[in-house]
Amino acid sequence: MNDSSLLWDDGALVTIDQRGLPHEVRELRLSTVDQVIDAIRTLAVRGAPAIGIAGAFGVVIATAVHTVEGVVDEAAVQAEADRIAAARPTAVNLAWAVRRVRQKVAEGADAVLAETLDMLAEDGRVNRAAATNAADLVQGLCPDRPLRVLTHCNTGRLATSAFGTAIGTLRVLSERGAIEQVLVDETRPLLQGARLTTWELAEAGIPHRLTIDSAAAWAMATGQVDCVLVGADRVTANGDVANKIGTYGLALAARHHGIPFVVVAPESTRDADMTTGREIVVEERAAHEVTGFGGTATAPAQTEVFNPAFDVTPGELVTAVVTENGVVHRNDPSHGAAIADIARELYRRGWMPGTAGNISVRTDANAVVTGSGLSKGELTERDMVTVRVADSAPVSGQERKPSAETTIHTAVYRTRSAQAVVHIHPPFATALATRSAVPGALTTLRITDYELIKGLGGADPAVADIPVFPNWPDVPRIGADIERYLLDHPDALPVLFIAGHGITAWGDNLPQARDRAECLEALCELVSRIGSPAAFGARDDILEIGLT
Repeated sequence: MNDSSLLWDDGALVTIDQRGLPHEVRELRLSTVDQVIDAIRTLAVRGAPAIGIAGAFGVVIATAVHTVEGVVDEAAVQAEADRIAAARPTAVNLAWAVRRVRQKVAEGADAVLAETLDMLAEDGRVNRAAATNAADLVQGLCPDRPLRVLTHCNTGRLATSAFGTAIGTLRVLSERGAIEQVLVDETRPLLQGARLTTWELAEAGIPHRLTIDSAAAWAMATGQVDCVLVGADRVTANGDVANKIGTYGLALAARHHGIPFVVVAPESTRDADMTTGREIVVEERAAHEVTGFGGTATAPAQTEVFNPAFDVTPGELVTAVVTENGVVHRNDPSHGAAIADIARELYRRGWMPGTAGNISVRTDANAVVTGSGLSKGELTERDMVTVRVADSAPVSGQERKPSAETTIHTAVYRTRSAQAVVHIHPPFATALATRSAVPGALTTLRITDYELIKGLGGADPAVADIPVFPNWPDVPRIGADIERYLLDHPDALPVLFIAGHGITAWGDNLPQARDRAECLEALCELVSRIGSPAAFGARDDILEIGLT
């Protein structure tokens, strides 16, 4: 089996015309810029990595055409490069590849070709690495059984230059004997799944069944899907994913049924300059793709259509984005369930009364935090909001608002390697912090001699210096105070007080953060029950409490 779908031959790009598959495997030879653009627009060449490399070859052709007696007309070539890059707007790989090779235009067509051939070779290596990383992840998420995997559109060697991304992952899993069967969405309206993915899976000897797109959710509901694997045309900085239309619906169904939803793509598909998926230009295509099927009209003449080629899946619905660099975005649905379980437990103790308190878990560049204004006794995994650690802003596509104290959580994540934060209002700690506070000033409560101090995770098992922060009405100001303090005190304990506003604790995981909060409350109860604390006045800003 020839594993390459793009070849350079005597001044022309040679590829398979994907419009003819699966019934006709015909060669397409592209020797002009207009032919390259037309092939990309008409989906004769398609798939984000593939159109990127095809676009780069288009710049090679343009450079050769506009070179006379060794002199390159750079303005003319750059104008052609602009046309190529605009051929399809949603997939970032096209603009990325054209931008990469156009930097070589001044050096001549041979230099542009050399850069493009390097890119072509890289693509095969990148795809194999990403596919291997994704296969490792999937087997970790769904261990000890042959897998039933659902995939959408086409992500194999036809969509790349070699091996594939999501289909490449299926190939790796198949080589490991880990595939029971692949369920292939037909992928309306142009049937890339039915025409191309089934052809590639048959070519690779991987067992599969074809289904209509609208049957996918029912397949999940009836236990026929262990994991969803898809590719991507663009991944934004917050983990939102643009992919073939229908992907968003699959992600929603997968989340509802607790099924991992994994995106496999090269690093070139990640667009760090685009903050969220709201900024993605979604291409809309011609009406005839929807009003007919297989060349036969199926709708009345002049019927208006809505035909987006892509949709955007919010990062919160994506279990993981995997590239050649490994897992670059992770959002485990189990985090919401774990947060809800612990919140209900702390509510029953009276430590998160009503809507008070909040819990979060970090997921790479984001954090999952409890929503605002929700009773913690009735919290469910659907009541979570994903925010960016960098600026506390919620990511796109969410109905709920994040908890008001989100800035406290993100301040911890920006300054510590913590993976979970618990903010609660237990009675003894809240009362002690309030009695110890100085209005408008940061103070320190020193607790000594108690055995329980060990449970706070500090270096000194006999002394605990715990900051007491002012309770500003402007909660982000509290977060800013906490961030400055933690930056200035790298050895500070992983617990703190906010006067009249409870305690915050963090740890390497959610149970550890909860345990530290519980330990601090137990210490405060001991201090309170012994009687009035002894203030030794070591410093004006330290109240020292110990066994006296």
